[in-house]
Amino acid sequence: MRTSRTTDTLSAPSLVRRRSLRAVSLLLTGGLALTGCADVASTSGAASPSAVSGTSSSTAADPKPGAGTTSSTTTEETISSTSAAAEAFLGTLSDEQRETVLYDYDDATKTTSWSNFPVTFVQRAGLNLADLTDEQKTAALAVLQALLSDEAYNTVSGIMGGDEYLQQSSSSTEQSLGQYYIAFFGDPSDTSAFEVQFGGHHLGINATLDGATDSITFAPTHLGVQPAAYTDAGGNEVRPFDGIYTDAFAFFDSLTEGQQATITSGDVSMCAPGDTCDFDAGAGLTGADLTNAQKQLLLDLIVNWSGMADEQTTADSRAKIEATLDDTVIAWSGETTYDMSTGDGISFSISGPDVYVAFQAQQGSAGADVEGVSTSGWGHVHTIYRDPTNDYANSVTQQAASGMGGGTGPGGGPPGGGTPPNGGPPSN
Repeated sequence: MRTSRTTDTLSAPSLVRRRSLRAVSLLLTGGLALTGCADVASTSGAASPSAVSGTSSSTAADPKPGAGTTSSTTTEETISSTSAAAEAFLGTLSDEQRETVLYDYDDATKTTSWSNFPVTFVQRAGLNLADLTDEQKTAALAVLQALLSDEAYNTVSGIMGGDEYLQQSSSSTEQSLGQYYIAFFGDPSDTSAFEVQFGGHHLGINATLDGATDSITFAPTHLGVQPAAYTDAGGNEVRPFDGIYTDAFAFFDSLTEGQQATITSGDVSMCAPGDTCDFDAGAGLTGADLTNAQKQLLLDLIVNWSGMADEQTTADSRAKIEATLDDTVIAWSGETTYDMSTGDGISFSISGPDVYVAFQAQQGSAGADVEGVSTSGWGHVHTIYRDPTNDYANSVTQQAASGMGGGTGPGGGPPGGGTPPNGGPPSN
């Protein structure tokens, strides 16, 4: 019998790139807890990933045995390798652990167990990596390695490494740093649909893989970062969002003065976990106003979220979004130059028939302060990716269960209040 739970929902909030990709290792040591953006306590620890991002300033670490990167280039290969890795992971678990990590495909928990709040606010589904043996942790992370492209895996490990850095270096008293959970909705298979859900505070991956339709979707997914840049235990500089920032400013810098005036006068929105989403595009610069070259730069930016797997999946998602790009609206606020030494960062939203991306700088560090390191604004970002036509792989049951939201307080914040800045998620 599968595990079935309900939890309260709390709101908040190219993979073919021009840079070379690097391998990354996750050094699985115990006793680390995940940084949260709220001062809440937990006694749980977790796996500690010492991560190196795939930026030009990083140096790749030597991978541990079994910690390779994906060689998949097609959707079929990714589904096959991910389902095999999932089965291998399940094979390391006890019967009780299997009951905890496996859910029915349409279990409503799928919609309530991902968030951009700390795990002490929103209970994640499945197994906490802190409770696993080193062998089980390695097998769990092998699922991510099979699912994600090298670059996406580097981004994810950089996000997780940021938690370790804050736990060791910041003034935060948050005790949930390092808590990451893994769950499967549906039986891992290369012939039918199942979902891999993985995340903690600044990470919420919902990847639906369907061997029957040869498709992978990451909608909805949350990627966040705090801090923007840090030095890991090996002395490497890590910038988990450098690729996203680089793509965002490549697009912005391609715009004319008139286009920049239009995009910065638009309405930046946020459709975060738990929010009721009508995907109203609002005012801003439309895709129809862009040149072909500018459209390609915008698509380069979008696939940081929609194309986190192999080349074929990326190309397919890109083509789908491109088909309705003329009806997509982009709004931008904040800085107009990629210089993290000045200003308070950027926020933007991209809203169209087949894509929704929200990127919002959080104007607060929630006590996770490190001298000389940006942990607010530029250095504290929440992002959400959704597909208005295919959230939760277009599961009617999940759409009904979520209502595209629910269980939140005013302004999409936690029950009892906590209105987010700029209409986005709270500064957590």
